[in-house]
Amino acid sequence: MQKKKNRNSIFTIILVTVLGCSQLLSAQVNQKDRVIILTDIEADPDDTQSLVRLFLYSNEIDIKGIVATTSCWYQSRINPESITKVIQAYGKVYPNLTKHAGGFPVEETLQALVKNGLPKYGMLGVGDGQDSEGSDWIIKTLEEKDDRPLWISVWGGVNTLAQALDKIQKTKSKKIAKKLIEKLRVYTISDQDDSGIWIRNNFPDLFYIVSPGDHYGSATWTGINFAVDGIDNSEISNSWIAENIQKGHGPLGTEYPDVAWGVEGDTPAFLSLIPNGLNNSEHPEWGGWGGRLRKQPGSEKQWIDVASNLNPDNLGYTISRWAQAFQNDFQARMDWCVTAFSEANHPPHAVLNGDKSLKALEIEVNPGQHIQLNAAGSTDIDGDQISYEWRYYPEPGTYTGKIKIKNLDSMTTKLVIPENASGKTFHILLVIKDNGTPHLTSYRRLVVHCQ
Repeated sequence: MQKKKNRNSIFTIILVTVLGCSQLLSAQVNQKDRVIILTDIEADPDDTQSLVRLFLYSNEIDIKGIVATTSCWYQSRINPESITKVIQAYGKVYPNLTKHAGGFPVEETLQALVKNGLPKYGMLGVGDGQDSEGSDWIIKTLEEKDDRPLWISVWGGVNTLAQALDKIQKTKSKKIAKKLIEKLRVYTISDQDDSGIWIRNNFPDLFYIVSPGDHYGSATWTGINFAVDGIDNSEISNSWIAENIQKGHGPLGTEYPDVAWGVEGDTPAFLSLIPNGLNNSEHPEWGGWGGRLRKQPGSEKQWIDVASNLNPDNLGYTISRWAQAFQNDFQARMDWCVTAFSEANHPPHAVLNGDKSLKALEIEVNPGQHIQLNAAGSTDIDGDQISYEWRYYPEPGTYTGKIKIKNLDSMTTKLVIPENASGKTFHILLVIKDNGTPHLTSYRRLVVHCQ
């Protein structure tokens, strides 16, 4: 099998010539995000569905723990054995997954990460004497000598994290507590117990993503499972799931349950951690597979729902706009469970102006300047044909006018900086797709700062 690109260097400098002027672009090479999952598994089938998808990306995301918790739907019971069952199924397809990509953890590694929260609801499980295997594991992981942020992906109640924070606050010095809490990043699927509000009130400087309250119908995360007018919704249908996930895809596909309320409602809490050239987990306002968020008014660290300019009446559109790409990617990885390398599709690799990393490139420009953009060097490991698209992505930027891009579907293009863009930023996406089955998509992001 052809080896993946080397991503070990820390910092890459790319010199780009722009109409005779030299511009310095920089991009950090990708590193895996760390994550601990909190799941009220068995409260609804969607937690198990999300686990199946998560394990298919366990070579791209550094899973540090999976904690069985309660929620408002499941207040006095936890089910770690259900997590173990899905991991066992993963173990059976692990040998085949390694034919397609490196970095997948062995079953035993994942089994050792399964931990118990308390079988108590919300704040009843927070305070002196309420420590659990899960809350202690969060603290232990935070204390490791690892400078990377630690994501807590919350699929149910969040009281296991609340207990960890309570203990840190009570037992650590202010300096150490601040250092540990600064490492945390939280993405919760709405408020599924009363401890989430307690956390946000008592730890206002904690990086925390949430669709506040329990108004599930209007939350950002619903973009993964609600049909949206104007786009193809077939890839969240029961028939698509049966054909491409459940049937003929080995033991892991067999573990994927039928849809009850909504498909994979918890998956958005880790979708933004998948390195694909679009996602940037540290910038929720930039948008990506996990949706786009805005800062809570009056807060620098709490993030809430925001509407898309393209579909302002549907907050979930900031996820569903990418659905075909992330569902195709899921389908392809399910194929990896049972097929030879030559019989499956693998994502193309997008290169922007010679940079091969997955991080956003940022550039400073002047009004009226013409910028040459080039996707030369983009490849497809399967030898599939690649199509190119240069896309203006207006929502994350501060510039509100139109952007002129020549040759939108060519390998090279020219970007014209508007004369009235001084002091503004805007985002340009390079989107490349292959013609394999299913079609797979990779991205690069250019963030333009106009002086």
